[in-house]
Amino acid sequence: MKKYTMETTVGIFLVFGLLCIGYMTVKLGHISILGDNAYSLFARFTTVTGLRAGSVVYISGIEVGRVEQLTMDQENQKALVELRIKKDVKIYDDAMASIKTEGLIGDMYLSIDPGGGGNPLKPGGTITETQPPLDIAGLVSKYAFGDVKKPDDTNETKKGKQ
Repeated sequence: MKKYTMETTVGIFLVFGLLCIGYMTVKLGHISILGDNAYSLFARFTTVTGLRAGSVVYISGIEVGRVEQLTMDQENQKALVELRIKKDVKIYDDAMASIKTEGLIGDMYLSIDPGGGGNPLKPGGTITETQPPLDIAGLVSKYAFGDVKKPDDTNETKKGKQ
């Protein structure tokens, strides 16, 4: 009887260990995908609320990288976002980066319009055109408490009569 108890305990421990290894592989797997096959770019935002290290970077809905790090640029008083972009993806100096939400209350991600009218950004380059995330909570509270301005009916009527 003692023999079966020991074997069962070892079996449960082995299954638990394999599940832990599988979980860690899935959670940390994105690091090795980009590894040496990527280069760094930077973008400065007035706010990066909701964005975090590990967030996905998309171009035209295709995943092309990840957010590596979020820091504060003390000189310009802006948030500095470091991105890791796949080597085969070209981003130009007229690119625009914006922070968006997946769904209504989903995770934040970075969307890049790669541009194309300028020169390609070199590793370590900076995307200068940025758009911070939309403050959904602020908009809802303004609407709920009546701070949203309605179109002036008198102006609309005057335009229609002219």
